[in-house]
Amino acid sequence: MTDLVSLEIVFDDETDAAIRAEWDALAAAGLPSQARHTGETNRPHITMLVRPELGALEAGPLSAALPLELRLGAPLLFGVGRSRVIARSVVPSSRLLALHERVHAQAGPGGDVDHTRPGNWTPHVTLARRVALDRVGEALQVWAESSPVEVPARAVAIRRWETATRTVSAVA
Repeated sequence: MTDLVSLEIVFDDETDAAIRAEWDALAAAGLPSQARHTGETNRPHITMLVRPELGALEAGPLSAALPLELRLGAPLLFGVGRSRVIARSVVPSSRLLALHERVHAQAGPGGDVDHTRPGNWTPHVTLARRVALDRVGEALQVWAESSPVEVPARAVAIRRWETATRTVSAVA
């Protein structure tokens, strides 16, 4: 795997706890879940940018967009083959899209992973990875029984994730 850098939106404590409760419901049902990823840097987030390299960013213009009120929506499925990623959609507000554009403008050109580029981005929060096709229905049922379809959310910071060192640092 190529080493990558990503910029991610993270949430206030209440939103973080609500998403972790969804992770826990899936895990309690014996299903794949982000709750099973026990690394200390694992936390609910929205990925805005992924690329091989990223220089320093000016935090001021990004911090000005925070906190950001969001709405978590219905589940999404990503992937091909014999398994899927289950994620919670994030309703794209004009403020969220403007922040996403600002992040990419400030980062400049740099070989972004295609699905994070403006115009191709689907904002979401991952709930589970590698869910076998024959268990997707079960996972969605567990999610539906444990979570309201829409949840108010609040983004409070932007972090930088470095895959090479498995570290995070605050950006804004």
